[in-house]
Formats: sequence, structure tokens, C-alpha cells
Amino acid sequence: MTMTDTTTPRAGRVNAIGLAQTDYKGLPSTLCQGCGHNSIANQIVQVAYELNVRPAEMLKLSGIGCSSKSPAYFLGQSFGFNGLHGRMPSLATGALMGNHTMRAIAVSGDGDSASIGLGQFKHVLRRNVRMVYIVENNGVYGLTKGQFSATADEGQELKYAGTNEFPPIDICMEAILAGCGFVARSFSGDAQQVRELMKAALSHGGTAVLDIISPCVAFNNADTSTKSYHYGKEHEIPLHGIGFVPSEEEIEIEAYDPGELRVVEMHDGSWVKLRKLEADYDPTDRMGAMHRLQWAQENQELITGLVYYDGSRPSLAESSRLGDTPLNALDESRVRPGREALAGLMDGLM
Repeated sequence: MTMTDTTTPRAGRVNAIGLAQTDYKGLPSTLCQGCGHNSIANQIVQVAYELNVRPAEMLKLSGIGCSSKSPAYFLGQSFGFNGLHGRMPSLATGALMGNHTMRAIAVSGDGDSASIGLGQFKHVLRRNVRMVYIVENNGVYGLTKGQFSATADEGQELKYAGTNEFPPIDICMEAILAGCGFVARSFSGDAQQVRELMKAALSHGGTAVLDIISPCVAFNNADTSTKSYHYGKEHEIPLHGIGFVPSEEEIEIEAYDPGELRVVEMHDGSWVKLRKLEADYDPTDRMGAMHRLQWAQENQELITGLVYYDGSRPSLAESSRLGDTPLNALDESRVRPGREALAGLMDGLM
């Protein structure tokens, strides 16, 4: 399915397919003023505009929670489905098997993915469904008044929740362990980095996980919390400067500070250019990425950037050999077995 291009600039400039940036917006946000989720939604709007995304070819999915309200605030012309708590990955798998030519942005939260939905989260990564999986991570259940989530800091104290006695789950570490080939972490207050990582994630051929620390201004914004705005600004350590270069066009990027340049080829032939700030960090080293995440957790650092990348795994659609035509576009003669085929099947069961 495609959209009819428009050449009427309704809000200033239009992109290469004739859409203005306002065409990628959704409904007004009902989240708290200053919520990091709103910033992430704004970056999705900007990225979709810059990459000339056709809204009718983009699917947006979510579960339950403050984060899962976000898809209402971007890509208002796109298809969307708000599912049950923790069950969004199953919806994504079914929808993208039905039409594997669609692209998808799935928005979840630390409660939705790391608590009730942890099993679904791990299995969608094992299957490598082609989608961008954004976890808006604030360490609390903001929609139900601030209980601790599974990513909350051990020993953290909240006014209404008491003290958290349990160690946190690291979204990026769980993603790498499950076989995810694109794992990144960012901070909602770093708009430029969020945009570049989203662009790279949209070009990835499998599941791309973006764990974005997104402060909850209502329940978890004390300076001591690793999910707070001030903590993020003070402790953020970028692994590299990152710029995304689409394969179909040549663009200029701003000069980086001195250091080694690493170019990582994406699944579709696009490139991510990484300027290392840590001389020994290699985002293609799986064990190195795990060690760096563990070291950062022990030192209460917020490391951001592309943590791990491996573009070699086939997506679920590729490993299932779905072919070029989406399942939902096949005619009846190809999906409905005839009398002879059914008879043969029954004979084989006898």
C-alpha cells in the first residue's frame, strides 16, 4: 500500500515525497509537562520527515503504560495498534508476518518490557522480527502512581513506593543475550543522538532495540535516580559520536573531534559512522559490549550510543522464506488448499 504524494506545502518546506513535517505529527500529548516520552515522540516525527517515510507503509505498536500512549503523538496517518500489557511483541510478530514489507516502530516501557512482558521481549529478539523496539525507560510505573519497575535502582527510595530491594534488569544486556543484532542506549535529553540512532535502527534488517532513559517528572526525578533528568545530564558518557548516512544519497556531516573513525555497514547497505571516545571500545564485540554494560552499571554510569551491532542474522521473514509477496496480498488460490491437498494431508495423518 502506498500513499498519494502531495505537492502542496501545508506547513513550510516539504520533503522528497511532498510531505511537511506537520504531516508526521499525531494528537496533542496528554503526558506530564516535561516528560521525556514527549521528546522521543518529537524525534520520531523529525526522523520520519527527514527519511521520507511514507506513513501508510509504517506500523506503530505499543503495550500498556505511559510510554505506550506515545504512538498517539506521532505518525497520525500510520496504522497502529495499542495492545495488552506486555503483549505487544506478539502483535508485532503477527502483523509483520502478515505483511513483511511494512516497517514498524514499537514503543514500550520498562514495566511493559522488563516486567510482565520480559518473556515476550526476549522471544521477539530471538526471532529477529524486523522492527524498531523503543523502550522508554524511567524506572517506575508512572501510569499507576509510581511503583518500582524491574529497571529501578537497587536501594532507591521513593515517597510512595518505599525502598527497592532488588537489582535492576539491564534492557541492553538482556537484548544482547537474546541475540539482538542492534542494541543502543540513549537519553531523551540528547535529541541529536536519539535521532541518529533512530535513523540507523530503521535501516536495520532485524529487531533494533533502543533503550532510552526517559525521566518521569512526576514520580522518579530525584537527582540520585539514574533515570532522572539531572542524573542523565551529569553522568551521560557517549561511547562515540554517531552520524547516520543513508545509502541512497551523499550527505555532509559535521567534523568530529580527533579519534579513530569506525564505519559499520547496515543490513540494507547504509552506513553508521562512529567516532570513538573510548579507544578500546568496539560495538561489534559481543563480549566486550556485555563487559562495558556491567562495568557501567557497577560505576553508575549512563553509557549511550550503539552498544552492540551484528547485521549477519536473517530476519524472521527471511528465515521463514516468505518471498516477495506479503501473505495478506496472496490470492485465495495460493492460501486455500484444494480438495486433493486436504485429502493428502488427512491420508498422512492416518
